[in-house]
Amino acid sequence: MSNLRLRKYGDPILRKKARWVEKIGSEERDLLSHMAKIMHENNGIGLAAPQIGVDKRIVIVDTEGELLKLINPQILEMEGEEWLSEGCLSLPEIFVPVNRAKKIKIEALNEDKKLISFTIEGFSARVIQHEVDHLNGVLIIDYATEERKRRMKRSLEEIANHTRMLLEMEKRRGEKMYFK
Repeated sequence: MSNLRLRKYGDPILRKKARWVEKIGSEERDLLSHMAKIMHENNGIGLAAPQIGVDKRIVIVDTEGELLKLINPQILEMEGEEWLSEGCLSLPEIFVPVNRAKKIKIEALNEDKKLISFTIEGFSARVIQHEVDHLNGVLIIDYATEERKRRMKRSLEEIANHTRMLLEMEKRRGEKMYFK
């Protein structure tokens, strides 16, 4: 797992629906630790496994000083709505207003293989929804108006060009780019 790095816009894994985690073992627990390290190194508050090149339905969230680790998360209920501008580690310096539920009920497995279910609201609920979007190949730019997309076009092209260059370098070096 030493080749794990933050994936940015233009990387195909960000548009792929992540695979369900069938078993939880030491590999998944190591992944959760790597995810937390990468998220904190990049001053993030949430991270989905596809954002570091791993095709698994795993997210972590740290909005209230406590790391929340969710495996195969599913949003069961949504209540209320609120617009707020969102950023993303995979889309540096891009911000998009996104309408999200204020309150959600979520079900997931924890790293101890226990099914957990809870209701959460406010900013933490927003971050979980954002990370679950990543598991489904959805990015914040998908919520942007056509006008905003036109204004972001150049910035997105620059990020995508840089991503293509990194992917090509990894390919030439024979590095494993994605992990299952």
